[in-house]
Amino acid sequence: MKDELFNELVSSVREGGRILRGKAKPARKFVIETPDVKKIRSNYKLSQNEFAALMGISVSTLRNWEQGRRTPEGSARVLLQVAAKHPEVIWDVVKVKSTAV
Repeated sequence: MKDELFNELVSSVREGGRILRGKAKPARKFVIETPDVKKIRSNYKLSQNEFAALMGISVSTLRNWEQGRRTPEGSARVLLQVAAKHPEVIWDVVKVKSTAV
């Protein structure tokens, strides 16, 4: 059994090499879209300051994303995707409290 698994691994590595050299096409391709941060924020009906506070980021970072100077990466991108598809989850987790003045 070990020889069979080893041979399968070697075959996979060789296939990966062919793909990297452009001699073979990958079986699948992952496309990660950049979230439309401004649209997400407008769906929440929040100002930049409010949305940045909700997401736990700086206002300057939010502005850079909205103006296309930077793009969200890693966990920030995933959080924005959750915010876009499941706003109730964000509100539930953050539990925004209003205080009377």
